[in-house]
Amino acid sequence: MPAAWERLVHHLDRPADPAPDGPGILKGLVNGDHAVVVLRGLVPREEFDANVRRVLPLLGQAATTQYSNGSLTTIGPFLAKHLAAVDAYFEEAAAAARLTSSIGFDLAGRTRARLAEVLGLDSFEVAVEPDGRRYAEKNVRIYPDGVRTPLHNDNMMRDAAGTGLLLENLRHHLSVVVCLQECEEGGELEIHRKRWAPEDEGFKVLDGLGYDDAVTGGAPSHRFKPEAGDVYLLNPTHYHSIERPLGTADRVTMGFFFGFLDDTLSDAIAWV
Repeated sequence: MPAAWERLVHHLDRPADPAPDGPGILKGLVNGDHAVVVLRGLVPREEFDANVRRVLPLLGQAATTQYSNGSLTTIGPFLAKHLAAVDAYFEEAAAAARLTSSIGFDLAGRTRARLAEVLGLDSFEVAVEPDGRRYAEKNVRIYPDGVRTPLHNDNMMRDAAGTGLLLENLRHHLSVVVCLQECEEGGELEIHRKRWAPEDEGFKVLDGLGYDDAVTGGAPSHRFKPEAGDVYLLNPTHYHSIERPLGTADRVTMGFFFGFLDDTLSDAIAWV
């Protein structure tokens, strides 16, 4: 592993800059060599701004899930909440797709298409069950003023095990986040160079979201505050949190997970 755990930043809107090593980026994320990979200018600014204008009026329709130590406010479902009742998840996924399609919000599809080009993927499609049920392709997260997202990790290889879902066959789980609106202060992603292990369950917050901060055991961490328009990739099996946004503007992102069913890292599937 490199001595320092840092972020990798590529400015795709600078023609003079060398093209990113897409397969190298993926291997670096899978292996834990990069804390965060930031792709600036992935989607042309005019397209990005148009999509933000379309989706911001929907923020009032967001749903909030309360936990003992925090909350999650989203437009669109997230699978981890519904693993005990996946039929409801697929119904919500279809409803969310209809809603965002009705306003012409196509940022997730454009982001996937551009990532396929930059990362050198053979395919990058939304995950679909053999019976035709389509996973949610994205959700929009609102991080209100003063609300921290507690330390947690996302690991669908662990969470989907034994469910019979397509995703129980994943080999690798990564994450894409697009910053739609930046907050004035705070709102940093903090990611730790420690992945989940079974013995960590002793640190799980009862009736809450995530884990006690002591679970990281002082592992090195990296902080990153995104700017509007940034697309950033991370390996969410590492422990991570979002610090409290401060100011009059909420932190707003669009995100989805993506992963691979084998080690070639050439055919990606997306879900959230």
